Amino acid sequence: MPKQLDKLLQQLITLHPKYIDLSLNRLLELLQKIDNPHLKLPPIIHIAGTNGKGSTLSYLRHIMMENKFLVHAYISPHLKSFNERIILANKEVVTSKLLKNLQYIKKINNDNPITFFEITTAVAFYLFSKQKADFLILETGLGGRLDATNVVKNSLINIITPIDIDHQEYLGKNIIKITNEKLGIVKKNSNIIIGKQKKIITSYIKEKIKKKKNTKLFYGKQFKIMKTNSKKFTLRYKKIHYSINNPNLLGNHQIENASLAVAAILRLNELGYNFSNKIINQGIFKTKWAGRLEKGQLNNIPVYLDGAHNPDGAIQLLKFFQKQKNKCWLIFGMLNNKDLLSYLKIIKPITLGVIAIKIKGEKNSFTPQQISMNCSKLNIACFEKKSIKDANNFLTTKVMPKNILICGSLYLVGKIRYLYL
Repeated sequence: MPKQLDKLLQQLITLHPKYIDLSLNRLLELLQKIDNPHLKLPPIIHIAGTNGKGSTLSYLRHIMMENKFLVHAYISPHLKSFNERIILANKEVVTSKLLKNLQYIKKINNDNPITFFEITTAVAFYLFSKQKADFLILETGLGGRLDATNVVKNSLINIITPIDIDHQEYLGKNIIKITNEKLGIVKKNSNIIIGKQKKIITSYIKEKIKKKKNTKLFYGKQFKIMKTNSKKFTLRYKKIHYSINNPNLLGNHQIENASLAVAAILRLNELGYNFSNKIINQGIFKTKWAGRLEKGQLNNIPVYLDGAHNPDGAIQLLKFFQKQKNKCWLIFGMLNNKDLLSYLKIIKPITLGVIAIKIKGEKNSFTPQQISMNCSKLNIACFEKKSIKDANNFLTTKVMPKNILICGSLYLVGKIRYLYL
């Protein structure tokens, strides 16, 4: 990341309020000063949920681009460069434009307390409002109801991806409270598409939105994956069956994410758009999404990189490697607001050993000692290393495993993936 941009982003972090005001008021006040760009946006597809938001967004974006549409997208977090977060008419925002607009809105904000995500969302909306596009796909940062992206007044489609326990300090201590926060993105007259959920969540959502007049599409009822093989999956949408290419992204959960995107596209067809089956298949096939069961190598050893950091993400990793009949050595780091023990407990059956490292540049990450203590509780062999270089050296000279899995945090994956690709 260019030094000038990095320096400015660090300055924005210092504006963080001493006391978190759980409302959208700060952001709305700033948006008003820049002529309310959030009210001047193309048709919006808004995605909330715990897992699969980014992948679902990426499938949608690639299908739309395949159909010659111009698509804005807002994504978080980024892996390497902040520019990844803001897609303007199919392309990452260029650094010069990003820098200019960050400086402008920082000046307008006049050093008033505001969170980093709020002010950067203001910048994104300002940029989106200044350039024409056919669609805007928004990924929530955290939750839904009070997420900065939720200042938008209307959305064409609301997508709820699988919900799991995460960010409890902000969203609530149980799955129902968290679900309620995610449902906060639903707008009047929008089309609601609900991904595959635990039964308790599906039941709650059905009860919560049953009086709303929105068109509702639930996984398992209005659409469902009927069968899969090594090349394709069959999606039933209402009464019609569609044959769809398997994604190139690894893991069965990616078929579920792709099915959500396809359901949204088929709903757009019902609203007057025209996406052919060929376009849908080409879009799914071309979709890439870095840091999600991404495959690389280290000295000819297969390396898998996955940024999932919650129990449901660990379950998907477990299923993938059990299906492959493989076990791994882990290079592992995690932010300290995550459920470390639960994650390790789930992933234990495919784990031969753990190399614990601290995520470079992240103050709020577990120390190698803390990771090791939790591994000890589960009788998982763990070795503490000071750096990724030490971890790689240990694995290639002392262990020589058949597979390496780097997991626990998207921040970890983002900082080191270049070493393996």
